[in-house]
Amino acid sequence: MSTQALTLETHDDTVKDGIVLIDFWADWCGPCKQFAPVFEQASEAHEDITFTKVDTEDQQQLAARYGITSIPTLVAYRDGIPVFGQPGALPAPALEQLIEQVRSLDMDQVKRQYAQALEQEQAKQQAQAAQAQAAQRQGVRAGTDPAAF
Repeated sequence: MSTQALTLETHDDTVKDGIVLIDFWADWCGPCKQFAPVFEQASEAHEDITFTKVDTEDQQQLAARYGITSIPTLVAYRDGIPVFGQPGALPAPALEQLIEQVRSLDMDQVKRQYAQALEQEQAKQQAQAAQAQAAQRQGVRAGTDPAAF
């Protein structure tokens, strides 16, 4: 299987099932050009895996969604859960090792850990929102401008 372009519009449907590798790249990037044939070869050797590429110049919103600041960056999903992300061009043996590690993941354990991480993040966001509301109420009571917070 060859690589396919990934866009903001196709992203969610693409990453929801199986193993998906995403290569964030740009045409002007030298290391990206070095990594491209390694990624393409792996896509041909592993037809059960979806290999995708995101042109960061064309898909700036998608790159921003991931917080991409360095390219190439490789991201791996398994069954809709991000399980790997790292900037830099991997040599072929390292990419093969990564693929085998993603294949061998205990997804029940990964799903439990992912759910716990999401719960912790939600609790953190709720606590921050509550603190902001309390600070705003205190500012209103003290006669200060709540927008100053």
